[in-house]
Formats: sequence, structure tokens, C-alpha cells
Amino acid sequence: MITLIKSRLDDYRFNHSLNVAESAKELALRFGGDADKAYTAGLLHDVMKNASEEEQLGVLSEAGIELMPVERANKKLWHAMAGAAYVKFVMGIDDREIIRAVRYHTTGRAGMSLLEKIVYLADYISAERNYNGVEDMRKLCEKDMDEAIEYALVFGIPDLVTKGQVIHPDSIDLYNEVIMKKQGGNSL
Repeated sequence: MITLIKSRLDDYRFNHSLNVAESAKELALRFGGDADKAYTAGLLHDVMKNASEEEQLGVLSEAGIELMPVERANKKLWHAMAGAAYVKFVMGIDDREIIRAVRYHTTGRAGMSLLEKIVYLADYISAERNYNGVEDMRKLCEKDMDEAIEYALVFGIPDLVTKGQVIHPDSIDLYNEVIMKKQGGNSL
């Protein structure tokens, strides 16, 4: 599997994927997840990141996946959806949790599984990340995944707004779920 992933990614992205896999494994061990599955999902999360737009759209089309208008408007989201389809239909990995972790690592979604949360956060805190606030994010990931997810959303959504980019409804649903849970209400 590593050879295939390495052949699909540039050196930076391959190193990032290894780092995400390690971070995912550490988070799984900390929060009671399956460390092997977390490592695998982390390794696979960006398998389509360096693929051309045409290849990504081709994989999506072959899998029967149609993009919503908001997805068409943000090509940076395509690699996650195409990656999930690639993992399932090309690589033959039929583990629903891994497929969903790859699929939702960019947007998140309401009702994420533990593995989905792990890969979502591991992508934010991988060793090579150096954005302003990454150390705060890493500290949050040591104690509370939901707080870390809230931090990621509060950090990420305004950034998308500032850049004039669309916000995927799954991200909005996740944000609302986190806030409602924090306020003691029902989740979505």
C-alpha cells in the first residue's frame, strides 16, 4: 500500500500523509480508537490530492458520484471524495469507516465516527504543519477531541469567508452539532 501511495503523491504530500498516519495512530491510542485502522486511514487520506482535476472527476464519475454545486465550486474538496472512491473501487478496501474517514477529512460532518474525527484532526496537527495556532490545536488534541474540532472550525470557517470561498454544508452541520452539544442541547 505504501508503494502505491508514494507513486501517487509528490514528496511533500507523501511525507504529510505519513505524518497524518502517525498523528492518527497517536490520537487513536489516546482516545480508544483502533490504532492500525487510524494509521491506514491517515495514510490514505490524500491519495488523490496530486491527481489532476480530470482524474479526480473521472474517479468520481466511475463511482457514480455527482458533485453538488457547492462541491463543484471548491475544487480543493474533490480529492477527499475522489480519494474515498479510489480507496473503495480501485484499491478494493471495503472498510466503511476508513472510506468515510478519507471522504470527510476536509469538511467533517455531523455524526462523525471516532475514526473520522481522528483523521480530521490528524490532518490539522501533523508534524510538518506550522500555521499560526497549530500548537494550540495540538494541545487541544491531547485532551478533548470535540474542543479541538470546534477550534478547527472556528479557525477554518472565517478563513474560507475571508477568501470568498464556499462553505460545505457538512462543515456547517458539524459546527452546529459541536455548538449544540456544548450548550447541552441535542446534536443534529
